Amino acid sequence: MDQLLALLPYEFVQNAIAAGFVIAIVSGVVSGFVVARNMSFAVHALAELGFTGSAGFLLLHLSPVLGLLFGSAVTAVFIGTLGVRERGRDVVVGVVMAFGLGLGVLFITLYKGYANQAFAILFGTITGVSRGDVLLLTAIGAVTLIALAAIYRPLVFATVDPEVAEARGVPVGALAVVFLLIMAAAVAEAIQVVGVLLILTLLITPGAAAERVTPRPGLAIVYSVAIALLCTLGGILLSLTTNAPVSVFVTSLSFACYLLARFAIGPRRRELRAQPVRAEPSSAVAPKVPKAG
Repeated sequence: MDQLLALLPYEFVQNAIAAGFVIAIVSGVVSGFVVARNMSFAVHALAELGFTGSAGFLLLHLSPVLGLLFGSAVTAVFIGTLGVRERGRDVVVGVVMAFGLGLGVLFITLYKGYANQAFAILFGTITGVSRGDVLLLTAIGAVTLIALAAIYRPLVFATVDPEVAEARGVPVGALAVVFLLIMAAAVAEAIQVVGVLLILTLLITPGAAAERVTPRPGLAIVYSVAIALLCTLGGILLSLTTNAPVSVFVTSLSFACYLLARFAIGPRRRELRAQPVRAEPSSAVAPKVPKAG
């Protein structure tokens, strides 16, 4: 604890905590929809091809972080356009991801310098973010949350029952593309904490745990954000006191939260809902019925 208190005045620690706070909120909100819409594989593809964008921008001597955002956004448009339906979406994701990873290998091979920045994206660099990075993450997070709030009601409708929503005139295809772009922004932010290889931690686990706790979409988002905040900020603070990678603690805390929700809280909630409601005994005295004849 003393070591942690001694580190708090340093700017890099404050930047890491601020960035982790923003990333956790965005990831927690998006995570619930990722789980509800069965888009875990798409998250993985966005992260992998975001790395391809980073490698390509590095080859052009541009910012790999902007390349990450660009690669994820382009991938989101491809997946959303080609694989709107859930049945064919995984096939499209696999095809696009395989092609993108091949390009990423080509970009890294062609780059003649040290690709430390691109490889750092694989594992996360939350303790290395600058004040400018925090402002950029905050701006991206604000735009992401505003966009999600704008489509929240039709998105929930299309998530729960896409056929009925489409019959009612909801633009299911356009919503799928927009949500994938929102996911791309969330992926670009979450990678700053856990990296490409562990992106599923913040974009899936909080939502999966919250789903086990409550069936209500709004309340599930609140729980998902709380879990993401606990895991992200807890991982950063534990990393500062032990000098171990942040991703190790974030993934461990996330896994523990999921196990707790699945095997402790979830079954207990189902038991309480299954219990019959007992009628309270009446305090009034029943009137006497006069005897006949």
